[in-house]
Amino acid sequence: MQDEHDKRASVNRRAGAARRWMAALAATLCAGLAAPPPAQAQDGWPNKPLTMLIPYAPGGTTDIIGRILADKVGRILGQTVVADNRGGAGGTIAGTMLARSDPNGYTIMLEHIGFAFNATLYPHLSYDPLKDITPVAYVGQTPNVLVVTNSLPVHNVREFLDYARAHPGAINYGSGGVGSAGHLPMAWLQSKEHLQLTHIPYKGSGPAITDLISGRIEAMLLPIPAVLPYIHSGQVRPIATSGAARAASLPDLPTMMEAGVKGFDYEPWYGVFVRAGTPPPVVSKLHDAINQALQDPETQKKMLEQGLAVQAWPQQKFQQTVRDDTEKWRGIIRSLNIKMN
Repeated sequence: MQDEHDKRASVNRRAGAARRWMAALAATLCAGLAAPPPAQAQDGWPNKPLTMLIPYAPGGTTDIIGRILADKVGRILGQTVVADNRGGAGGTIAGTMLARSDPNGYTIMLEHIGFAFNATLYPHLSYDPLKDITPVAYVGQTPNVLVVTNSLPVHNVREFLDYARAHPGAINYGSGGVGSAGHLPMAWLQSKEHLQLTHIPYKGSGPAITDLISGRIEAMLLPIPAVLPYIHSGQVRPIATSGAARAASLPDLPTMMEAGVKGFDYEPWYGVFVRAGTPPPVVSKLHDAINQALQDPETQKKMLEQGLAVQAWPQQKFQQTVRDDTEKWRGIIRSLNIKMN
């Protein structure tokens, strides 16, 4: 009798163990169905709309470029890319939002070279631009041009420099604000050439251009598309472009370096960024979609109308450019002792 009882107990123990094993297996399978592994989840990206943060106000060059790109990339990916303007604080409001977003590729940001300024301009940022944000794709660059009001008696860079030295503080130059892409290169020029220029910051470049035309200020450094109509109409006078090579839209105008300002190479770029930690397959797919968009003739035409010379780069090249420009402008900004709160 005792043997029979022991046999039944042993069978019951084995049956109980089997039930527990089956229950654990079922739980594991259910968990697997509810939450696919990361690689499987990435394979489905994107399965919902994306948000493209644009760090500047609607209607400007960055906004227009962003919306052109968002439309084409959305068509390629098969999902809507919603442009979301988050202007203010030199682009750091949008940068903060991106740095705090989930690293899943559904929040992206279009930025320009101002991204390379911000780590130094804003020492109290809540994020590290180089560590918390990843460059994904280069979009293109916009050549800039130094223009003066017609009442200023200068017609080339040498005359501009000579006049500035002969009249310290008399040349007022405008920009879209302290630390902006129109301010820092002019402050750099002032430092390189030992000039005394007076900076007049505006809330955006539009009002500054109006004052340039009317003669209330004497000079500005601007993206060529923003000022080309006024150049053609004779309302302002171009002096030189800021890039390494002459601009296609102003082929007869020399560069600053050609005119004798050694090392003055300023070519603002645009690019797309994501939150650091975004899975590499997602980053790669987004990069490829952007490059495909940039190869579309209609997209190229629309971008060129905004003065953007588009070019598809490998991601590594863009990442290195961002690092190099951040380091370059760190030295310049510190030497100029320019800081934002």
